[in-house]
Amino acid sequence: MAKAKKLPSGNWRVRVFDYTDSDGKDHVKSFTAPTKKEAEYLATQYSLTKKEALPTMTIEALVSNYIDIKSQSLSPTTVSGYRCDLRNHFDLIKDVYTDKLTSDKLQMWIDGLAMKLSPKTVANSWGLLMAALDHYHLKQRYDVKLPQREQKLLYTPTDEEVLKVITHFKEKGDTDMVIAVYLGAYGSLRRSEICGLTTDDVKGNSIIVNKALVELPDGTTVLKATKTTASTRTIQLPKFVVNSFPEKGNIVTISPDVISKRFIDAVKKLDVNHFRFHDLRAYSVSIMHMKNIPDVILQQRGGWASDRVLKQIYRRSISDFAQKYTDEINGYFEQINEKLDTKLDTQ
Repeated sequence: MAKAKKLPSGNWRVRVFDYTDSDGKDHVKSFTAPTKKEAEYLATQYSLTKKEALPTMTIEALVSNYIDIKSQSLSPTTVSGYRCDLRNHFDLIKDVYTDKLTSDKLQMWIDGLAMKLSPKTVANSWGLLMAALDHYHLKQRYDVKLPQREQKLLYTPTDEEVLKVITHFKEKGDTDMVIAVYLGAYGSLRRSEICGLTTDDVKGNSIIVNKALVELPDGTTVLKATKTTASTRTIQLPKFVVNSFPEKGNIVTISPDVISKRFIDAVKKLDVNHFRFHDLRAYSVSIMHMKNIPDVILQQRGGWASDRVLKQIYRRSISDFAQKYTDEINGYFEQINEKLDTKLDTQ
């Protein structure tokens, strides 16, 4: 409870939160009394006995207003994803008013979503609703059970499989995809980070990863900051990777979706286990583990977020100790690439 403050008149006043209106504006209620104790008593009594001023709007209006309010602070992709979620996943409860929301209605909504969507997508819709209710101070304890998260068994490709994919794109003359696979497998870059790179980000054998090109549901693309602050990083690459870059402009000229589509097509045609482009990051991690690279270096190179202390360590400039491991990583990739080049030259 807020404490009373003495006014110039000599009276005491307490201001407490009352409600948030449909425009997102907070309202407060004031209690003034001759003494500090009396003012605080009146405020406490009101807080304990008042009924919540529930906005007289539907769930659809509530969530839509929440998205509008947050649109300036959230990334364009997040906002677009929220709007898509509201449009496609809230049909069963969109016309329910907030003061009529019950656990039973929410459970029916969740069960309906679970029949056609993945547990992760259902959890995302639930999270959006809870965030909107919480913003308007309407969040309550609902007895709702979400579907159990799936434990996905993802495959990590081998050296041989990665080289087969690279060979496939080299033989097709698809330079964009050769570079994309290089950066995914040997630099631990995400698709969006690869598509955001330009030659201005190349400094010697290093690249500066500080932006990402992402695609919105409507097919348009937007250049934004990296996924997390930990994702902004400088990575030293093997020389053959940097030598494959164009002299000017974007490092690759295709979108993240095109990278995925071409990669999936290649994997289907080749005699390899099924894996996604994103699994190249797992491949890179597996190599670093095999070479006994410390986790701090691994996380810095891959741009993964971690606990605060670890972030403080790997955000520093790479030390001489870390440089030794960076040289080991790049040296390994240089060796296997030389084997590939030798093989292609003899064909």
